[in-house]
Formats: sequence, C-alpha cells, structure tokens
Amino acid sequence: MTAMPTPYAHAASVATVGMALRWAVTALRKTSPSGQLDVETLVMHITGFSRAELVTRDAHVLSVTQVADLLRLVERRATGEPIAYLTHKREFWSLELMVSPSTLIPRPETELLVEQALASIPTNVAWTIADLGTGCGAVALALAKERPRCHVVAIDNAPATLDIARKNAWRHKLTNVEFLQGSWLEPIDARVNIIVSNPPYIKDDDPHLTWGDVRFEPDYALLGGVDGLDAIRHIVAHAKHYLYPDGILLLEHGYDQGIAVHSLMQRHGYVNVARHQDIAHCDRVSICQIR
Repeated sequence: MTAMPTPYAHAASVATVGMALRWAVTALRKTSPSGQLDVETLVMHITGFSRAELVTRDAHVLSVTQVADLLRLVERRATGEPIAYLTHKREFWSLELMVSPSTLIPRPETELLVEQALASIPTNVAWTIADLGTGCGAVALALAKERPRCHVVAIDNAPATLDIARKNAWRHKLTNVEFLQGSWLEPIDARVNIIVSNPPYIKDDDPHLTWGDVRFEPDYALLGGVDGLDAIRHIVAHAKHYLYPDGILLLEHGYDQGIAVHSLMQRHGYVNVARHQDIAHCDRVSICQIR
C-alpha cells in the first residue's frame, strides 16, 4: 500500500470499528458536509453491521481486508464520489435499489412523481404504465409494488442501465414489470393508460453540474439541451399518440420549468394540466390528460 498523507497515514493500524469511525470522520471533515453519516454508511457497508451495531460492536476487530476496503472507499469519498456509487445502493420508496455509475442516483423529490402517479391510478385497475428513461428502475418498481395488478413497461436506451433495473426487479420479486430497450416511446407497440418520466432536464451549461453528486452521474441522464427541455419537448409532443383516450402523462422537471412545461402541454392539446410542488415549494411534477 502506498503511503498516504494524514489523516490516512495511520489507517493501516486501525483494528476496531470505533477506531475506524473516528479516523474516517477526521479524514472527511474538510471534504464532506455529511462526514459522520458517510462514514457510518461505509463502515456498515464493509462489515454488514446495522447502525445500532456500530455502537454495540465498537470494539469489534476489523480484518486487514476490511481496513483496506474502508481506506479505499474513504479516499474515493474524499474526492466527492457519491456514497450511492461507493456502496452500490440507494433507498427509494422503501426499496433498496442497486445503482451504478451508469444510472442516475434516485432522489427524494422524485417520490413526488410516484405519489402523483399513484393518485391517478385506482387501486383495483389493471392498467398499463410506461416509465420512460427508467434508469435503475426506481419509479417503475415503486409503481409496480403499489399497483400489483398493473403491467409496468420500463424503458431505457442504455443496456447497462436496463440491466441494473432488471436486477432490482428480480431482487424485490416484482414480476409485473417488462423491460424494453429503446429511445423514449419508440419501443411501445400498443397504447398505454399512463406515461411517467423523470427525463434529463438540466441545462447544458448549468453551474450545478460542477457541484456534488452530479459531477459523477452520466450526462445522458442529466443534460436536457440549451434550455433543459429537449427530452420533455419530445415526450410531450409524442406521448399523446401512445395513450388511450383520457390517458395520463406525468413528468418530473426542473424547479424553474413548471410554467414552460405547462405551456408545452397546453400547446399540444392536453387537458387538465396541473403542476405539483415538492417539499421546497417548487414546481416539480406536471400532469395532463389526452382528450
């Protein structure tokens, strides 16, 4: 192992859970605003311990391999790499989902998209739901879990991403999901009752792209063109040709794009157009119906 600067230099001598937690928190103090939580998550990842066990097994001796693994993960976290990519998992809608650098990391605000979709889908129907740009499958699997009689079609253009989504469905025994590779609506060969999507909607030159987790996430899952609306424009323009009469379209979008998306939906002849706000009181999800 090559020599590393303080605070990593003494890491090879770390022998217990408690000591590992202390040196790792020190290591991340200057680079992570959530250092304590990050370290606890990483130690739980390498040991398999629960959060409570981090306290009750404070004196547990770590193996040489575990120490080396933790050191490697802490170094990567110090560069800003997302915790979700380090542990290969993220929780969404009470589902622990596998993620990778080929997938967007599911975010809490996207649960609003699920909430509004569920509000539109009666509990006893056997509808067909299409999730465009499914990524790791977060939205599709949440809907499949809550509406088991529905058939969910999860679509993504990236084979590696779709493979992750399939594994997540298998892990949670969600058999009412079908996975199709292709661009947006192209793979759909029959009309559906509802279309949902969390498409790329960040402007190509948005300064937020240089901050936080998004620095490590795939551009194709983030960038939406000069104004961030390229994918949304495409979906709004074409979704009506794939929906049954009275079919529903729901889209997540940027906090400042609500009015623009509302206008797009109206311009393309949709009715009952409405916007829903996230916990920060920003427009986040728009919904409409085809006549």
